Amino acid sequence: MEFIVEKIGMSRTVTVPSVPVTLVRVVETKVCEVNEGVAIVAYSAGKKFNKAVEGQQKKYNLSKEFNRFAKLNVANSEAGDIDTSVLTEGITIKSTFKSKGRGFAGVVKRHGFAGGRASHGHRMGRRTGSIGMCEWPGRVMPGQKMPGHYGDTNITHKNDVVSFDPQTGILVLKGSVAGANGTLGKVRIA
Repeated sequence: MEFIVEKIGMSRTVTVPSVPVTLVRVVETKVCEVNEGVAIVAYSAGKKFNKAVEGQQKKYNLSKEFNRFAKLNVANSEAGDIDTSVLTEGITIKSTFKSKGRGFAGVVKRHGFAGGRASHGHRMGRRTGSIGMCEWPGRVMPGQKMPGHYGDTNITHKNDVVSFDPQTGILVLKGSVAGANGTLGKVRIA
């Protein structure tokens, strides 16, 4: 079973010893159509609206706020609200979120290189340094760690469910998940 969730932020439990937890909210989702456990679901995100979205809303008799569609594995056997009864305390789930994008990053930030000395007028700073070989093979080997795009990738974590409140839809996960607060992701039962 999969659910679309929104990351709220991190906190900790008040028990001794305290446990770091991440709070996520299960997004209100409508199951439109179910075919062998895989469902087309609708949820609300942003202000996207065009003729294609309007056609889907008319086809599945949805209100205007449900403007995004996705395919999920669900416990439902028919259309309606998504079934959250499987989210119970103690189960293990896999959460997938997009990590924070850091743009074009250097080797110190991206790969943890040490950089050069900061004393006596050195100009090395946070540069890469030497990357090639001598006479043989006389080229840069494939897979060399270099500056480039960093972040903005899907990252999956395994988390235990600490608690779930069906009224508010708040799911409390043990540990951390990737991404900034307010981003949408998926959780599925492992």
